Amino acid sequence: MADYFALLDEPRRPWLDPEILKDKFHALAATVHPDRVHRASEPEKQEANQRYAELNAAYRCLREPTKRLRHLLELERGKKIEDVQNSSPGTMDLFMEISQLCRETDAFLAEKASVTSPLLKVRLFERGMALTDRLNSLVEHLKGRREGLIAQMRNLNMAWETAPLVGSSTRLHVLPCSRLEHIYREFSYLERWTQQLRERLVQLSL
Repeated sequence: MADYFALLDEPRRPWLDPEILKDKFHALAATVHPDRVHRASEPEKQEANQRYAELNAAYRCLREPTKRLRHLLELERGKKIEDVQNSSPGTMDLFMEISQLCRETDAFLAEKASVTSPLLKVRLFERGMALTDRLNSLVEHLKGRREGLIAQMRNLNMAWETAPLVGSSTRLHVLPCSRLEHIYREFSYLERWTQQLRERLVQLSL
């Protein structure tokens, strides 16, 4: 398994500063960009292109929190993460609320598409505004939970920065990987649900 942290010369840790990561990627990628090696031999060009592709893949992974946390967990544990996992009661309650609102919105959109009466369209407009308010409220709630998870990632950085070196037999035992996996799963849910809510908001605005 490729270590994307090593490829971008970043220490393994849950939280990375996006701007610092971007600057580091651009600096490394510039040295092997195709425009820089157009006069090199064919083997050198192929090697540079491969390196450039690897750096791009690493950057795309590490800049996204969910992908970064999954990659970090799999690096430390040496195995893939199972996709099926039980949710906490609080997360399940939130999922039910979001699912219900999405179903209401979908039913409203289907009704709206079939209405031709100007009077009914006015009434639907008011209902649509109410749904928009509810969707925006949930989006803001998810944003707050997301920021809370980011704060937890920052706090966990210290555990990785003070852990035994990579390859040490005691490293995995001292890392809070179970806690990090919980954050990873919660963050994944929040991103997925936020996208679903935003999609409904766009449809309501049309």
